[in-house]
Amino acid sequence: MNSDYRIAQLRELRDQQIKFAPRGKRIEQADRAEKLLTELDPQREYPFDFLFYRVTELRPDSTGYRLIKGNDALHDLRLFVEDITDSMNLRVEEASEPVHTVEDLSKMFNVSTKTISRWRDQGLVSRRFLADGRKRVGFLHSSVERFVSQNKTRVKRGERFSQLTDAERDDIIDRARRIAATGANLSEVARTVGREINRSTETIRYTIKKFDQQFPSMAVFPEQREVLSEEDKRAIYQQHHRGVSTVILAKRYRRTRGSIVRILNEQRAAKIMELPLDYIPNPVFDDASMVDEMVADLPVASESPRRVKAPSGLPAYLASLYEVPLLTREQEYHLFRKMNYLKHAASKLRETLDPKSPSVSDMEKIESLYERSVDVKNKIVQSNLRLVVSIAKRHLAPNDDFFGLISDGNISLIRAAEKFDYSRGNKFSTYASWAIMKNFARTIPDEFKHQDRFRTSSEEVFDFQQDQRADNFALEIDQAVRTDQIQKILHTLDQREQQIIVRRFGLDHRFEPLTLKEVGEAMGVTKERVRQLEARALTKLRQAANQAKIDVPE
Repeated sequence: MNSDYRIAQLRELRDQQIKFAPRGKRIEQADRAEKLLTELDPQREYPFDFLFYRVTELRPDSTGYRLIKGNDALHDLRLFVEDITDSMNLRVEEASEPVHTVEDLSKMFNVSTKTISRWRDQGLVSRRFLADGRKRVGFLHSSVERFVSQNKTRVKRGERFSQLTDAERDDIIDRARRIAATGANLSEVARTVGREINRSTETIRYTIKKFDQQFPSMAVFPEQREVLSEEDKRAIYQQHHRGVSTVILAKRYRRTRGSIVRILNEQRAAKIMELPLDYIPNPVFDDASMVDEMVADLPVASESPRRVKAPSGLPAYLASLYEVPLLTREQEYHLFRKMNYLKHAASKLRETLDPKSPSVSDMEKIESLYERSVDVKNKIVQSNLRLVVSIAKRHLAPNDDFFGLISDGNISLIRAAEKFDYSRGNKFSTYASWAIMKNFARTIPDEFKHQDRFRTSSEEVFDFQQDQRADNFALEIDQAVRTDQIQKILHTLDQREQQIIVRRFGLDHRFEPLTLKEVGEAMGVTKERVRQLEARALTKLRQAANQAKIDVPE
């Protein structure tokens, strides 16, 4: 059914009534609109003021003589009835008379559901009702009777077209069985047979399904009655996630494309149900007027944070941390509020999701909200990674793996970002420092913890660290000298050799070391040629290092 209004004024009227009209008034307007439908002539034209008054029993504020084509008025009034009733969340039990579903009418008149859809476009007025917690299209019994009385010829023609003789059914089944033997699925068989005998695809599909249900031992598609295992459903989802189309999956599993889509939606909903949407609640999340402010972009700092230059000679990972600016207190507050609100919105929407018949649009919204919350969390974490390095330095024992400590600390930082309550007014760095140090207390060597237990003053801690560790200042000086020496001997190589050595050994802190193959691809030469040039360059470097009296490890 076409859901686009042709008359802008009627669309505006619908919006106004949905927002401002009481529920009882909306029911009355839907009834009056449906009654008006029975009186309009599609060949005539009507003033909009007339339509407005008949629906609302009010005169429009601004009178006008614009004439509306009867056909357009009929089209939009049917939409108006359905939209108004949709806005009321009216349960089937509340209807004043029996309500029929599309399937009920299909069986009642022995026609396909597509025929019922065509009848809706041709004047059968539908409404929206709540049934089993879901919105469904329904038809009042009086609406059906009115349509049948006004369209007797059309209804009879639909019934005659859908009725099949036994010979015609047998012919359909024989043709379907022959085509199915080639590997075609139900949809393909129905389309092919429909073209061959000039019948609708829906009629052929219904006939085959009904035959398979009545005679399972002779079914055209016995596989259709087999229930796929959860493992099969997960496999279908994984294959589609890797790029396999629904058409190929339908052929592979001898299912209709529609059933494959349903399986994919169910599996997608199951994944969504497993999303970690725990958040720190806040009353402001339920304030609709605050939503735009909460989801806005990161506010610009009133004062630009001071950028700290990375010390020379740092590994690529540590040097890259200095490229991320620190957050101001206001920016930090905004990001934590935004992250938790996005999770709150996703969680509330997920509560309404039916895993067995999920709404695709709702799933897309939930996934989008979750992905946005993850992006915000990553922004928070990236801006605090230097904090982990700083704490790791203080907890580093002689035999500890420094980067192992950093890795553990990063995990603690991520968990802290998820648990931090921004509304208390504390700085995140304080909370995160406590979480990281608590984690380090569990991961440092047992003997270090044993020694730490018996210290009684900060002076003893300082002395212990000073005795056990090398002089950091001296190490920095040595590193600076070493960097200068490397730069000098690198100049003994030609430009191509310099590029190979820098890329292979990660001498440019902005990039990680590359393999021979990766260097070759970057320079447009083979991996073997890179190896030869690297060996020649290393020989030159050793010679230059000997001349400069630099110790080179063998």
